Amino acid sequence: MGAEAIHKPALDQFSVQPIIGDYEETCKDFDWETAKDALDWFERDQSINIAHNCIDRHANGKLADKVGLHWIGGDGSEKIYTFKQLKEETNRCANLLKQIGIAKGDRVFLFLNRIPELYIGTMAILKVGAVAGPLFSAFGPDAIKDRLEDSGAVAIFTEASLKSRLEDVRSELPDLKHVILCGEHDAPDAAKGEVSYNEITAAASPEFEVERTSIDDYSIMHYTSGTTGKPKGAVHRHNSIISQKSTAQFALDLQDNDIYWCTADPGWVTGTSYGMIGPWSNGITQLVYAGGFDPDTWYGIIEKHQVTVWYTAPTAIRMLMKAGDEVPKKYDMTCLRHICSVGEPLNPEAIVWGKPIFNQAIHDNWWQTETGCIMIANYPPMEVRPGSMGRPIPGIQPGIIDDEGNEMPPGQEGNLAVRPGWPSMFQTYWNKQSMYDSRFQNGWYLTGDRAYKDEDGYYWFIGRSDDVINTAGHLVGPFEVESALVEHPAVAEAGVIGKPDKERMEIVKAFVALKDGHETSDELKEEIRLFVRNRLAAHAYPREIQFVDSLPKTRSGKIMRRLLKARDQGLPEGDTSTLEEF
Repeated sequence: MGAEAIHKPALDQFSVQPIIGDYEETCKDFDWETAKDALDWFERDQSINIAHNCIDRHANGKLADKVGLHWIGGDGSEKIYTFKQLKEETNRCANLLKQIGIAKGDRVFLFLNRIPELYIGTMAILKVGAVAGPLFSAFGPDAIKDRLEDSGAVAIFTEASLKSRLEDVRSELPDLKHVILCGEHDAPDAAKGEVSYNEITAAASPEFEVERTSIDDYSIMHYTSGTTGKPKGAVHRHNSIISQKSTAQFALDLQDNDIYWCTADPGWVTGTSYGMIGPWSNGITQLVYAGGFDPDTWYGIIEKHQVTVWYTAPTAIRMLMKAGDEVPKKYDMTCLRHICSVGEPLNPEAIVWGKPIFNQAIHDNWWQTETGCIMIANYPPMEVRPGSMGRPIPGIQPGIIDDEGNEMPPGQEGNLAVRPGWPSMFQTYWNKQSMYDSRFQNGWYLTGDRAYKDEDGYYWFIGRSDDVINTAGHLVGPFEVESALVEHPAVAEAGVIGKPDKERMEIVKAFVALKDGHETSDELKEEIRLFVRNRLAAHAYPREIQFVDSLPKTRSGKIMRRLLKARDQGLPEGDTSTLEEF
């Protein structure tokens, strides 16, 4: 499949009107029952399957020859798959799974780099009615073992470069019966249940009858890190596609002629909800880049492949800022009509920086692994208020509540909560039902985040409940301090924690990574400290600053504040399996 087959957007793409025009009218007229009508339901029993709606629905209709996946390798190689070709490839893979005995409800994991088989395999797992479990390719043996053991996974996709990590713990996973080897590899070891993806799919039929999964049948399981102890598996169901399809339109504004690039790895929820399900359920051409972060490469991809909608992480945006303003000037990125970010709050400074660089605002949004879809967003026609998460998605009912579950008035900080019942709400923590139940109280889903709502209905993130710093009786959200820090011209990024203090209970301590060309010194520490003090309340500035080369982050780009605190105070680090230095 050659790169010349790529679908190009229509010349009038930039005249498209945002899907959400009048926000209030859209919210008033929207309900989830109406959203269901845009999907393909099996008539016999009104069941629904995510993979059928993402792939086969388009392959069986007028979008059969439209490109669904444009894959770019780290070496620049490319592969193109139309929806018709994706249907055939996912059917062959589904037949492979059936051949080795995978049944409805079985947990099948994918431990792969961002190769086409990762995307094809995920859809094939859903086609047979099994539960897909994406894993970060950066995971070590212990992280793999924790997830496969807890889930009782019976099969896993992997490749030669990653296989040794699985082998280290294979003897401790009695439920794991099958290993599906992708790419080039040594001869499979039949005694270990190994099979070759390429050999079996090459001989498999391109026809397959998709499992009639119900709205409540489990679909995807994402493991989230715990502060201490083992990670927990948040389980979603096939009904989630209703939310993901709608929010890909409302928040990402995906429209027929778009070329869409989501930089998230499918090992975390954005990479599946909006790196697979959201765009494909809308019949959108999506680009996947398998290489690492590099400013020139990323800007070059946008220009060369005429990306129109780009969904990335605040960490990536800050790293592009760090690379300087001269790099993007080398590229024509006028093709971009909408940019979104997710993973952690986007600092106001990044939004201010992005406007002249991209000739538009970067639209932040908020959601969680557990919510399955975007819940609060800055929409294309809205005024973007730097630092705000935006306003609720139609059909979503958030609130700011006190510890007793009472709603608080605008301007007052409290617990961010959501009324349960949206289609993509997670259904359980695997094997941890009591923990799941604890997240629902007084008719609310408790997100664990602190926030406030302003008079116009915009929501503003303060921090995780366990991240908020209590200094001399004042509650300080780390995000507001970090945002002030990165406004300093020498600061590339910052992480803030509360450090125990006899006099004040806690003080604000900042870990700061500098931009290239700046040297650490006591004088610079004091300059940064005073810079922040002049922008925030006196109790909120960092009394301690520690320079670091980089900050610990998850692969999804979130700064791991609890890891900063653990290392600073000599506490147990807990689960670090999602850690990656960006």
